[in-house]
Amino acid sequence: MRRSNMSTPRIAARLVARPLAVLITAGVVNGVVLAATLPTAPKTFDTTYAAPSGATLNVAAGGDLRAALDKAQPGDTIVLQAGATFTGPFTLPNKTSGSGWIYIVSSNLSNLPPPGTRVSPANAANMPKLLAPKAQSAVKTVANSHNFRFVGIEFAPAASATMTYQIVTIGNADTSPATLASHIVFDRCYVHGRAPENHRRGIEMDGAYVAVLDSYITDFQELGADTQGLLAYNTTGPLKIVNNYIEAAGENVLFGGADSRAADLVPSDIEVRNNYLFKPLSLIATRYNVKNLLEFKSTQRAVASGNTLENNPAKSQNGFAVLITPRNQNGNAPWSVATDIAITNNTLINIGSGFNILGRDWPHPSQLTQRVLIRDNIMGITGLNGANGRAFQTVGGGSDYTIDHNTIIVTGGDTSDVMMADTAKNKVTNLTFTNNLATRTKFGFFGASVGQGTAALNSNYTNWVFSKNVLVDAPGGSYPGGNFFPNDVAAVRFVSHAGGNYALAADSPYKSAGTDGKDIGADVSGVPSAGVISPNPPSNVVVR
Repeated sequence: MRRSNMSTPRIAARLVARPLAVLITAGVVNGVVLAATLPTAPKTFDTTYAAPSGATLNVAAGGDLRAALDKAQPGDTIVLQAGATFTGPFTLPNKTSGSGWIYIVSSNLSNLPPPGTRVSPANAANMPKLLAPKAQSAVKTVANSHNFRFVGIEFAPAASATMTYQIVTIGNADTSPATLASHIVFDRCYVHGRAPENHRRGIEMDGAYVAVLDSYITDFQELGADTQGLLAYNTTGPLKIVNNYIEAAGENVLFGGADSRAADLVPSDIEVRNNYLFKPLSLIATRYNVKNLLEFKSTQRAVASGNTLENNPAKSQNGFAVLITPRNQNGNAPWSVATDIAITNNTLINIGSGFNILGRDWPHPSQLTQRVLIRDNIMGITGLNGANGRAFQTVGGGSDYTIDHNTIIVTGGDTSDVMMADTAKNKVTNLTFTNNLATRTKFGFFGASVGQGTAALNSNYTNWVFSKNVLVDAPGGSYPGGNFFPNDVAAVRFVSHAGGNYALAADSPYKSAGTDGKDIGADVSGVPSAGVISPNPPSNVVVR
């Protein structure tokens, strides 16, 4: 079992999903019904494994993979010898006739886990290796490359490549959706850099209908630059990231971060589900940029659900694990936006702070952040490496934020808050903050310069609903009615606060007490065994 230090709370609860489309919160103030509008759900696509039935092209060690890629027709399978090494860059050609997919698979595919099961470095012996030369990629695309599926492949830097920008590059700095690479899937692949060398990112996902499934992505770090496991900034989407282990020093997963080249190339229709996003605590002592686990700088219509996010210290940033912060990065993309984003049913472990939401970029203008849902998350806020210990932060306006049914376990942070709001100059319109449960924080729901409670709400938000929240040891007289302020965590009556089971006990006063008749806090059912996530991180990132 892996253990994290720095007083990590034990977060081991299973979350139960609810339909995104259900409007869950509403309130009435002076006869006016208030409710934040929920996000529009992303468009999704089917990535079911269905092997093609065309010809098989076998490429043994020392064989010519480039020739096989040129020869293969849609419906064919290229079988690479397991254990063999092929040095790129390899270009995925645009096949202009035929239909179906070209699969590139391991000859030992039958020895790998089945579809839906995550691989690990232990599976590398049954994978062929595609290697990236120095400052180049192992695999890249041309205009309209399409319908390639890699299954059971290891992607890595070549032995002489002590620096790479991205191991796999999907996209060609396209200026129109018409030329995007499309329908490219990485299935049960092992994508990695090589510490302590400078390897910037794993996969650039700047194509349409691009998916990374059941894969293991690790060891991306570079002195003087941000690094990512997965990145997309210049694409229409849809994009799918499901059931992967992802580790990087900078941002484990990032959308945006560079200016897209046209207004219709904002990353859109994104699924981030059931992944394990992890930062080794050993990064704290390095000179690498260490930032966050998941960031939306340019995104519309996205869902992040069922993920585990672990270890996010204050270092190169202030310790927030998840950022929803629109950035017109270099001033050339005023259409940049972070909107229609739902973050639900996730477990956050040993994070300095939780969610940072920015309404609009400055000094380069962006579009306004709108329709954000944060629901049914369990958050272990530890103030890691000197972070403030804030569960949520809103800055710079925005519209239609729903924060509902989250359980917040705070064990650190000298200035810990349930919410830190600094939006008085540009208020957030339509805030619904309901059914959340937080253990003791220093400042509660706090507004810059005005204090906590109703004053913070009135100063920073218009059309707000604040109801049926449990804030341990907060001064109840400073808050709107209809909320709860127990003196200590024992009064909450968790099933086992010390044991990490944050369901409410049968005798808790907050059972069935929410605005919707459900238990206050995250909807938790069952406790899996003590935080074990399979497969565990490789030995070089285990922290004991």
